[in-house]
Amino acid sequence: MCGSKNSTQVIESHSHRPRIPRSSSSQQQRHPPNFSSFSNSITDSRSYNKDWSKSSASSGNSLASLKDSLPENPHIFDFSDIRSATANFLSGKFSSSSSSASWRCSIRNKDVVVFQRKFRRRLELSELRERLAVICRSHHSSLVKLLGASVSGNYIYLVYEYVRGVSLPECLRNRRNPNFTVLSSWLSRMQVATDLAHGLDYIHHFSGLNSNFIHNHIKSSSIIVTEENLSAKICHFGTSELCGEVVAETPSGSDSGKIMELKRSGSRNMKLEGTRGYMAPEFQITGVATQKTDVYAFGVVILELLSGEEALKYEFDDGGSGGYRRVSVVATARQALEEDGGVRKWVDKRLKDSFPVDVAEKMIRMGLECVEEDPNERPDMGRVAVSVSKLYLESQKWAEKMGTPIDFSVSLAPR
Repeated sequence: MCGSKNSTQVIESHSHRPRIPRSSSSQQQRHPPNFSSFSNSITDSRSYNKDWSKSSASSGNSLASLKDSLPENPHIFDFSDIRSATANFLSGKFSSSSSSASWRCSIRNKDVVVFQRKFRRRLELSELRERLAVICRSHHSSLVKLLGASVSGNYIYLVYEYVRGVSLPECLRNRRNPNFTVLSSWLSRMQVATDLAHGLDYIHHFSGLNSNFIHNHIKSSSIIVTEENLSAKICHFGTSELCGEVVAETPSGSDSGKIMELKRSGSRNMKLEGTRGYMAPEFQITGVATQKTDVYAFGVVILELLSGEEALKYEFDDGGSGGYRRVSVVATARQALEEDGGVRKWVDKRLKDSFPVDVAEKMIRMGLECVEEDPNERPDMGRVAVSVSKLYLESQKWAEKMGTPIDFSVSLAPR
C-alpha cells in the first residue's frame, strides 16, 4: 500500500477514463449490516494486555460479548489469521517506518496489506467496535478500503485491500529518471486533485452518520496513483480513529480557542503524529488533529502536485553563507503569484508549458487558501471539492480546444 518496497501499492481500481467523481453524497454507499459468524473466536485474552483487560472487564468475557454484538462479517480478524498470513511476521515487510510496519499477504483469499500500529490511546471495546463498523461500512472510489482489524497487546493490525499502483511522490519524482513523470499532462494532475478533494470531503462529511471523521495522515506518500487509469486513492482511512489519535470531544476544527483548551485539559499527553511540511501551525503547537488540519495538509499536497516539488526541502545556499536554506512549496507558490509570469515558471516544467494558466492560478490560490495560518480562514472540504470539480471541467474544455488527448493509458513500470 503506501510506502511500499518498489512503491507498488494497494487494490484494484474502478473507472475507465479521467472523470470527475460524483459528489461525495451520491457516491456514498451504505451497506446494511450483515450478520455472520466469524472464526471460532475473535481474539483470545492475549489480544489485549492485562492492564487493558482490567479497564474493560475481563478480556475473555468482553471479547465474547463483542462477538455476539457485532454484525455478520464483523470486520475483526482472529489474530492467528494475521500471524499465519505474515508467516508469524517473518515474511518480507511491505514497508516500514518509525510509526508502523506493513506486510503484503493474502487473508481469506484476498490480496491485502496489513499495517501494524501502536495505540496512541487505548480504546474500550465498545468504542473500537463502533468506529470499526462505521469505517468498514464506508465506501468511496477515492479511498483504499479498510477490510478489518485485529488487536494484540498494545498494537492494532489494520487490514486494507491491496491496490496496484505507486505513491504520488514516485509519480512526481522518479529517481531513475528525474525528467520523467507519469502525470505528464495537466488533465492527469487535475484528475488526481479532483479524486483527492472528493475523497477527503467524503471522509469529513459522509463516512459516518452524525460523525466528523478526521484523516490525520494526509500527505503525498499516503496517496496511491492506480496503474489502470491514473486515478488517485487515499490510504490509511480510519487509522487515526482506530489508533486513538483522535479523541471524541475533538472540535471540528473551526475554533482554535477550543483546540487550545482541549490541549490544556488532557490532550497534552497524546503523542504528536505528523510529517514535516504537512503539519498546520496549530497542530504543531497543540498536537490536536482536526478537519482543518486535514485541509491544511491537503493544500500542501495540491501545491506539491502542481509544482512537482517536495513539500519541504533544504537546498545549498550559494549566496555565500555556505549553509542550507529551507524551501517550502507554500512559500514558492506565494512568490509565484506575486511575480509577472510567475505561475508559468512555478508549475512543473515537465508539463512543457501546456496548461491553462488561468486555471493553474486558481488552483494555486485555492491551495494557498487551504494553508492559511488561521484555521478559521481555511475552506471546508465540501466547498473545495466543488471548486476543484469546476476547475477540472474548465481544464477538460481547454484540452478539447487544444486537441489534447484526454484518455490515459500509461504504464507505471520503472523507466
